[in-house]
Amino acid sequence: MNEQEQKRLKMITQPVESLILKLAIPTIASMLVSQFYNMVDTFFIGKMNNTSATGAVGVVFSAMAIIQAIAFLFGFGSGNYMSRLLGRKDVKTASEVAVMGFVCVFTAGVIIAVVGHIFLDQFTSMLGSTETILPYAKQYLGIILFGAPFIMSSFALNNQLRFQGNAIYAMVGIISGAVINIVLDPIFIFALDMGISGAALATVIGQVISFCLLWAAMRKSDAINIEFKNFKPKWRYLKEIFLGGLPSLFRQGIAGVATMSLNHAVAPYGDAAIAAFSVVQRFMMFANSALIGFGQGFQPVCGFNYGAREYGRVRKAFWFCVKAGTAFLLLVAVVAFIFAPSIVALFRNDPDVIKTGTTALRVQCCTFPLGALVVISNMMLQTTGRTLSASVLALSRQGLWLIPAVLLLPAVFGLNGAVAAQPTADVLSFALAIPIIISALKNMSREKV
Repeated sequence: MNEQEQKRLKMITQPVESLILKLAIPTIASMLVSQFYNMVDTFFIGKMNNTSATGAVGVVFSAMAIIQAIAFLFGFGSGNYMSRLLGRKDVKTASEVAVMGFVCVFTAGVIIAVVGHIFLDQFTSMLGSTETILPYAKQYLGIILFGAPFIMSSFALNNQLRFQGNAIYAMVGIISGAVINIVLDPIFIFALDMGISGAALATVIGQVISFCLLWAAMRKSDAINIEFKNFKPKWRYLKEIFLGGLPSLFRQGIAGVATMSLNHAVAPYGDAAIAAFSVVQRFMMFANSALIGFGQGFQPVCGFNYGAREYGRVRKAFWFCVKAGTAFLLLVAVVAFIFAPSIVALFRNDPDVIKTGTTALRVQCCTFPLGALVVISNMMLQTTGRTLSASVLALSRQGLWLIPAVLLLPAVFGLNGAVAAQPTADVLSFALAIPIIISALKNMSREKV
């Protein structure tokens, strides 16, 4: 029995709880560390005693979300398709899909880097920069764009490794780059007096190192290698990659658009308001990334078992993740609610930033646990090929609910309306997820085993 067959047998026979936990620990670490890139930049830039610079990191976060969304389109899409192919023992097609996903994502990164630099002024203004934030945003984003091909390829390789059950190698690649970023940030920002440009350069260097290590991991592990001789562009492959990755594109991409909308909504209240919301978003996404990492441990189990028609195991794994995820988010929400002022002050010790940020963080904590059902449902729908339902759910929180809330509530309630927008979106997306996932589980029960 070869390594691929042994892996498949393990995925469809071992208890789903232990499998998910084993795969989830490294993916949680990977997600926490990948979010650490922005957290670390926000932390060190906050020590510059410059609220506009802190706000710039929050503004550029929208662009980073869009870059990540396109990377996830190809990374999730190819990895998702590969896991189902491997569940059906089709290693040859999985090898061709792997290289096609990589070529597409690297090419997209080059295009984004070129176009982004050509329209840098317009892009940073569109992201929600004020006149005082704009110069810092241009410095930061301009350097980030140079690394776009490697940043995006890192996310794609990470997901391809993860969907094949090689989460440990994916974790090592991501964590190593983050450690480099953490070490270089204070050196570039303060010791070399590069300011916000140093933070961006440290991020790019860390991501390039991650890319190199992830590439090496593909060679060292039992994962399918990226072999350019296997590059056989076929419409069928591209279609499956897009169908599998569209929910991730929508989820991440619309998050960038929502952040832009939020930046514009709070801009009239000054740089301190933008900085406060930037800090809160960073913290909430950092906490939520642990849930996403847990869900990513579920996805290969889901993909292999769905491909093998083990639908009972898919449902059991799904409910295990929903229960565990809800409990975790509830714990985070309670802790964050109690220590909200200290959390905000850690990143920007400014009275106005702390006041606004504390209110926003505490209000968001009230609905934070609802996200577990939404996230895990979206991942299950995406992995099992229910693209339409997964895309609707992926769009729901940020697109269907958050953007309209950001546009309407601040116009009526001012800054308090902006604070209320996020929890409003949480409640409405949770309500939408319930009938969608119930229908999907019922339909799965009727599928032929």
